[in-house]
Parts: sequence; structure tokens; C-alpha cells
Amino acid sequence: MAVTTLSLILFSTVDSNTALSYIIAHLMFLGFGIALFSSPNTNAIMSSVERRFFGIASATVATMRLVGQTLSMALVMLVFSLMIGRVKITPEYYSNLSYVQESPSRSSLHSALLAFSHRWVEEK
Repeated sequence: MAVTTLSLILFSTVDSNTALSYIIAHLMFLGFGIALFSSPNTNAIMSSVERRFFGIASATVATMRLVGQTLSMALVMLVFSLMIGRVKITPEYYSNLSYVQESPSRSSLHSALLAFSHRWVEEK
């Protein structure tokens, strides 16, 4: 979770002048953080159920992951549509797009920091 949180912090610095290579590198870093979290998380879930319920547990994990991704994209698109409106994204609107991008990124960052700190306190 620390890697994912750090990548979200780095994404909060993205603006309209950010190089594409910077964004690609940070997307790779974010993917690495998610991979570090997903496998142990799935293992913990699968280890906590009886063998006969593996199918149900696996399906539930996959469904919850997809529902979370779908809802988060819907929320991001809602923020985009409310803040930008019904306009075609052209270079003249890049500054607005950059501003709108910061809102969900900061919200995700705050959620990640909260989860990370909660986990940190639990382990102590």
C-alpha cells in the first residue's frame, strides 16, 4: 500500500505540461503497487475460507474488485462532467482538465493515506 500511496502522491504533481514518459513511468509504478497488494490480499482471503468455498470466495473477490473499479471510474467521470461540462477536450481546455484531474487524485490519495495509517496502527 505504501508504493500505491507514493504513486498517488506523485500523480498529484501532474499538470498540463507533464511529459508523457513521466505519466507512463508513474502508471507502471502504480501498477507495481497494486500488484504488491492484490496477490497477498487474495491469498489472505482464500486462506480464510474452507476448500469447498474456494469458488465462491474467488468469484466474490473478482466481483468486488470489478465493482470497485467500475464505481471509481463512474465517480471520476461524474467529477469530470460536473467540473468541465459538455465540451470537447481541446488544448484550450487542458488547464481545466488538469484542475479536474487533481480532485479525484487527491481524494484517492487521502483514502490511501487513511488506509495505510489505519493498517500501520493495527500492526503496532
